[in-house]
Amino acid sequence: MAKRSINKMSVASVYPFYIAKAEKKGRTKAEVDEIIRWLTGYIQEELESQLEKQTDFETFFADAPQLNPSRALIKGIICGVRVEDIEDPTMREARYLDKLIDELAKGKAMDKILRK
Repeated sequence: MAKRSINKMSVASVYPFYIAKAEKKGRTKAEVDEIIRWLTGYIQEELESQLEKQTDFETFFADAPQLNPSRALIKGIICGVRVEDIEDPTMREARYLDKLIDELAKGKAMDKILRK
């Protein structure tokens, strides 16, 4: 079976897993949303609209109001791959998000997650 490209997967299809991962570790949906807003520049209403529209990852990141320049500070391994070495722009942005959610689930402080 062919692996489905993340570019065409909807953000809404993965979003509940981000929430579940965070909540399982005592974190909140509000913190997940804050991370997504920090990364993309969407305001809460825009984020909710993107989720409702089932926007794919490629469009979600391409249409983001302001990708946070500090996201380049996100380093490390996710799914066995160094995020800073991922060449496909959409995949790299999605893995940045995965890495931030992992940090949330591991109990990191929001200031550290948001690279403050």
